[in-house]
Amino acid sequence: MGKYTEPAGDLLQYVGGKENIATVTHCATRMRFVLKDTAKADVTNIESIKLVKGTFTQAGQFQVIIGNEVSSFYNEFVSIAGLQEASKEDVKAAAKQNMSWLQRLVAHLADIFTPLIPAIVVGGLILGFRNIIGDIKMFDDGTKTLVEISQFWSGVHAFLWLIGEAIFHFLPVGITWSISKKMGTTQILGIVLGLTLVSPQLLNAYAVAGTKASDIPFWDFGFAQVDMIGYQAQVIPAILAGFVLAYLERFLRDRVHNSISMIVVPFFALLPTVIIAHTVLGPIGWKIGTVISTVVYSGLTSSFGWLFAAVFGFAYAPLVITGLHHMTNAIDLQLMGSALHGTNLWPMIALSNIAQGTAVLAMIYINRKDEEERQVSIPATISCYLGVTEPAMFGINLKYGFPFLAGMIGSMFAGIVSVGSGVMANSIGVGGIPGILSIQPQHMGMFAVAMLVAFIVPFVLTIVFSKRPQMNLKTRTKPTKLNA
Repeated sequence: MGKYTEPAGDLLQYVGGKENIATVTHCATRMRFVLKDTAKADVTNIESIKLVKGTFTQAGQFQVIIGNEVSSFYNEFVSIAGLQEASKEDVKAAAKQNMSWLQRLVAHLADIFTPLIPAIVVGGLILGFRNIIGDIKMFDDGTKTLVEISQFWSGVHAFLWLIGEAIFHFLPVGITWSISKKMGTTQILGIVLGLTLVSPQLLNAYAVAGTKASDIPFWDFGFAQVDMIGYQAQVIPAILAGFVLAYLERFLRDRVHNSISMIVVPFFALLPTVIIAHTVLGPIGWKIGTVISTVVYSGLTSSFGWLFAAVFGFAYAPLVITGLHHMTNAIDLQLMGSALHGTNLWPMIALSNIAQGTAVLAMIYINRKDEEERQVSIPATISCYLGVTEPAMFGINLKYGFPFLAGMIGSMFAGIVSVGSGVMANSIGVGGIPGILSIQPQHMGMFAVAMLVAFIVPFVLTIVFSKRPQMNLKTRTKPTKLNA
């Protein structure tokens, strides 16, 4: 009998048996099932398995948190169940049958932006570091920055912009590539399309606002003129153009004979898309993006900004559970690409990470004599403070209930402080505590105050709530094992 034979057998039974599994795979910490009938999954008994740290359903998938042992556990599970290994793409495809149209829309957005997140995080850290050395006056009695007194750091400051510009100004290239990859079309065509949106011969998107209409360059076709405007850092024009290219290529591929498809399909997919992108999709996408960013920014900076911040701060953690939080990536990036040159939305996300992590920290204090739970809680807290909230939320906070609520309330108050004091971030960055590196220098002090709120309020509330047994979900649901 292997190390995981018994828990794997229990899990197989509690998910409804082999006949209820459409497909299953795993990621870094979770088993990811697509079940034929999710109602047959016995969540109570699944979570009673010692190895299981929690469960949740997202994007049509029933996910069971195992931890770092998931790879070995998965191998034992598929062996016992007599199942074939499946890829993540197989699971995603199967999961779509369990998803509503809204869930599918969110899944599409997640699939587009997830491959881009590592680069965006790196870019955020680089911009944050450039802020520290180039904008904060720390020397000569607070009159000069490090860049102003050191040629070396001045060179570093200038050199790092090479990476920052590549990530954010050329973001449309990443988006169109990601869409072509997701849609199974020719990825190099997606890259070329993205490059046509940010070509150096176009007027840079950041310069449009300061350029008179009469000075904007244009292509003159005799019967029509098309403005030569670039879409640097613009999200929506790139998404629209990327999907037009993908669907047009798939349409042509199904109708053009293989003998000439290598020539005909790329040409008649790319050329019309580039024309449509610069004449129709680009201007429309720019207008939509401007409206979205203006509405969000105006809401956050209006006299009712505190209310917007309270709602978002309180609701962000539940959004993570549903997967809807992926939509905030597009909004953040649109804010960054607008004349605002930053985002006041992302700081609240970092604060929500801290608040949920602090709720777990309070649970460590409350259950400080429970060695078994500490093995889950301590890594979950560290992960949450570094911006990865799933182990904390699903492994501890949702299991008890009241820590999750305490974290939501703490996030709400921290968000009010952040928005109320006008905190802005240069970009999306690493969540949690390192998030301060992405905050604009003049706002770092108030963000630190908001962080303090995200530490104190959830910690105190979690301890207070713990003394009210009716708020403890774990004491109200006592799982019992089924007969094997």
